[in-house]
Amino acid sequence: MHDDRISTAAGLYIHVPFCRSKCAYCDFYSITDRGAVDAWLEALSLEMGMYRGFAPAFDTVYVGGGTPSCLPPGRLEELLRLVRCAFPVVAGAETTVEVNPGDVDAAFLDRLRGAGCNRLSIGVQSFNDGVLAFLGRRHNAREALAAIEAGRRAGFENLSVDLIYGVPGQSLDLWRRTLRIALAFVPEHLSCYELTVERGTPLHRRLEAGHMAPLGEEEESLFFEETSTFLEDSGYVHYEVSNFARAESLISRHNHGYWDHSPYLGLGPAAHSFRGNRRWWNHRDVGRYVRDARSGKRPVAGGEELSQEELRTEALYFGFRTKRGIHGPAFRQRYGLDLFRAREAALRGMRDEGLIRLDGEVLSPTRRGLALADRLCLL
Repeated sequence: MHDDRISTAAGLYIHVPFCRSKCAYCDFYSITDRGAVDAWLEALSLEMGMYRGFAPAFDTVYVGGGTPSCLPPGRLEELLRLVRCAFPVVAGAETTVEVNPGDVDAAFLDRLRGAGCNRLSIGVQSFNDGVLAFLGRRHNAREALAAIEAGRRAGFENLSVDLIYGVPGQSLDLWRRTLRIALAFVPEHLSCYELTVERGTPLHRRLEAGHMAPLGEEEESLFFEETSTFLEDSGYVHYEVSNFARAESLISRHNHGYWDHSPYLGLGPAAHSFRGNRRWWNHRDVGRYVRDARSGKRPVAGGEELSQEELRTEALYFGFRTKRGIHGPAFRQRYGLDLFRAREAALRGMRDEGLIRLDGEVLSPTRRGLALADRLCLL
């Protein structure tokens, strides 16, 4: 048995594996049969007990899925209560819950805020009914607007809106209109994702059958540039490839923990955890997850020990995806490589191509570099 205790604060992720229906593009693990909610919550409580002492404190809590808001509000309140009973969550910890606009109203969200949720992530994706229908979302544009308004009425002062661009048939003008509507609510955070077609999804089957075509590289670049320019001109910080915050203080602390190789504990089916150089993940199956937890066994499906070289590669990957970039001395101390000496020629070439900036001992991606971030880590 590995000793999973750590000496620093950690992030906590809870995976809610239930949805009312599956979206056409989604490959996250979830099931539409909610008959197992009680068994899952019981197993989740048991799994929490298996990780007592994992960290001296948790400074972020993120409840994702799946669709957490498809649970009755009483169950979400119980879930957040279990977290605080099982773990030392610091006062004021960033506590995020994902919600679908079709599930919530002001009363639901008021109860959620009262239970300790202080950051709401609303899966809007679009304010256009045609785009929502293509994506297989079960809410409409009217419900999307109403959900954001309900969040404000419930008193949420840290509100994040998820949007998707690059949908077949979506013009740049339509995307700009989507951004303008979102900005009318002055959200603290925006996540703007390019539509990706994952294997095994209905969207992938549509692509394979020739019923749709993905964006070309030039179109991808146009949408990315337009999104970044539009939101930065509106005062938002483009702090990661797909993420924007209204101020540095509103950057998602939970996500930054993933990108910093900070420790995090993932609970629930399919959830991932990380500490030191070890990553492990739970069974992607509610039934097996419940059986293992009830038998007193951690419901872990597998894990891996990352070599120093693998950790370095991941650190480069994450660093080139964030505006903060990579601090040379800190990278050298943590990963044992002097980037500026070992990769001097490659870095100079990337700077000359306008992909990165070199500011003293910090290298960070330009807007063009962010668009190509996945390739930069291969330097």
